Amino acid sequence: MKRTTIACLLVALTAGVRPPAGSAQTIAVKAGILIDGRGGPPIRNAVIVIEGQRITAVGPNLTIPAGARVIDLSSQTVTPGWIDAHTHLTSPQIGAPGWEADVAMVGPGLRALRAASFARQALETGFTTVREVGALFFIDVAVRDAIDRGWAVGPRIVASGHAHSIAGGHCDEDNVYPHGALRAEFGVAEGVANSVDQVREAVRHQVKHGADVIKVCATGGVMSFGDGIGNQQFTDEELRAAVETAHLLDRRVAMHAHGTAGIKAAIRAGATSIEHGTFIDDEGIALMREKGTYLVSTLMAGEAVLRMAEANQLPPELAVKARAVGPAARHAIDRAHRAGIRIALGTDNIFAPQTTNWREFELLVKAGLTPMEAILAGTKVAAGLLGREKDIGSVEPGKYADLVAIDGDPLADITRMGHATFVMKGGVVVRAAPPN
Repeated sequence: MKRTTIACLLVALTAGVRPPAGSAQTIAVKAGILIDGRGGPPIRNAVIVIEGQRITAVGPNLTIPAGARVIDLSSQTVTPGWIDAHTHLTSPQIGAPGWEADVAMVGPGLRALRAASFARQALETGFTTVREVGALFFIDVAVRDAIDRGWAVGPRIVASGHAHSIAGGHCDEDNVYPHGALRAEFGVAEGVANSVDQVREAVRHQVKHGADVIKVCATGGVMSFGDGIGNQQFTDEELRAAVETAHLLDRRVAMHAHGTAGIKAAIRAGATSIEHGTFIDDEGIALMREKGTYLVSTLMAGEAVLRMAEANQLPPELAVKARAVGPAARHAIDRAHRAGIRIALGTDNIFAPQTTNWREFELLVKAGLTPMEAILAGTKVAAGLLGREKDIGSVEPGKYADLVAIDGDPLADITRMGHATFVMKGGVVVRAAPPN
């Protein structure tokens, strides 16, 4: 199904939930404590002045402009809008009732509407920007465009289109949908490539159809059949071709990589980020430091697959891989953090409601980051990964007025990130609730 058809379906069924129209009126937000996303000490009694979509002034005890609309968050902690650098909003929730039939039989139209619903959940939780890394049928592109046009409510979406895979590898969706109603065989148009030339063609195809970022599966994964978790999939030459082609088209590259050799091949090829990095070794960490490669955390997914394996909720082939990945994921983040690697928050959450995505902050702290470092991973660092640091990731003049208010102090207790009471995206209030 073409993305334009999906977008038309979205406008028909989600037009009634568009956010309130923006206003030119000046807004002044009073924050009891402001964690501004730049890494410095929290600012007490801050005032954030907003004109339209963007911030014009920030500081303690600023004079509120005459006639401004005042939003009083003086009893709460305010942070920049959060960024999830690894989402799959277009996927079903694995483990939910009826998910197996859902995976096999639900077509593109319903998938798009479900993705719009998940996107709204993510936004209202506090995530004002997400990077979708792998989506069938350009559904992420359609939902992104629907949100940007005001047809649906959700975060800004950095879309990838289809993820790239070798035939039969992780991210070849035929491994999940071999008998489904979606398509008989996936090929280059769906990111499945088996040569340097096919890789180049596949990358160009995703960009042609609206991809902002390129996702490549450099190694096997957990939730796919027939591929070893640590096996490198694409050759070194194919990985380089993916990066070179993406860079010619001004796109960054996110590479899924669990296995040690595949991680290092992806880094050498020029990946912007390594997704997961589960079995990284000292040489891989040194390469990341040398190249400036980001590591995207995805601890929620590691925790989820391990839990499902221990509860006998996965087929034996997948359970073996889950038991290997789960315990190693947190250790990889800890080692990378101690080595000074830039860690960006990404949930990879296809196992729980999007309202739970705040837990990645908690898991980052359990993996060794301080609460402030965890918050920066989901704000400033993630904005740098996306190349959007001029617009998002911190509360500064000139940036989008993306704000989250939290009941409590997350620097003292990171689980307070699960108690957001207020969300603003681009100067528009999308959630306002009494403090818990």
